[in-house]
Amino acid sequence: MSKAYKTSEPSLPEQATTEISKGSWPSQEKEQTVRGLLASLAEPEPSEALIDLAYIAGAFGVKGWVRISPFSADADALHEVQEWFIAPPQGAHARGVPWLTSHLHVRVEQLKPQSDGLIAKFEGVDDRDVAHALRGATIALPRSAFPALPEGEFYWVDLIGLEVRNRQGIRLGQVEKLFSNGPQSVLVVQGEVQGKPKEHLIPFVGVYVDTVDLSDRQITVDWQPDY
Repeated sequence: MSKAYKTSEPSLPEQATTEISKGSWPSQEKEQTVRGLLASLAEPEPSEALIDLAYIAGAFGVKGWVRISPFSADADALHEVQEWFIAPPQGAHARGVPWLTSHLHVRVEQLKPQSDGLIAKFEGVDDRDVAHALRGATIALPRSAFPALPEGEFYWVDLIGLEVRNRQGIRLGQVEKLFSNGPQSVLVVQGEVQGKPKEHLIPFVGVYVDTVDLSDRQITVDWQPDY
């Protein structure tokens, strides 16, 4: 049976731009209410680095729920943690979001699967206008908040940057990122063969992955340099 492995991309995918809902912004008379609520949830960015797990794609319904699009399988951690950090949208995603200018600390009242993502209800967010003002924002957690995994399972974020060698001790490169092809995760390993750049796409399953040593930051695989 293949091993199960679980990461998080560090930034909002480019394609997310077109996925964010295009509803109207809060009416002028409600602007102060929106600003006041967001200010009440604001707090300084935590000292521990945050791992981006998903983004808010827009409002859902009229009672303050939001639609959430995960970045990767690491977003599974959101199901086990009731307090999240929400970061302001960056770059192009910040356009038209004047009220969200600092990190928010929110408590999750409810979280449910919906289509290919999630929907969530935050404590104190009971209005569609406020939920809509959060669109494009990033949902993140400190690594220390991630739930422990069973032995033999890993969060992708812990695998990025690890050195990859084969059974013969030949260095294949370093894990740049991972992606899912549906049934399994795939390591994207950047290395060199005879002085030329070489990318290895190694399925992250027991057939190919022998060991993962996080303390030594190394993965051993059954893979050849010319694969």
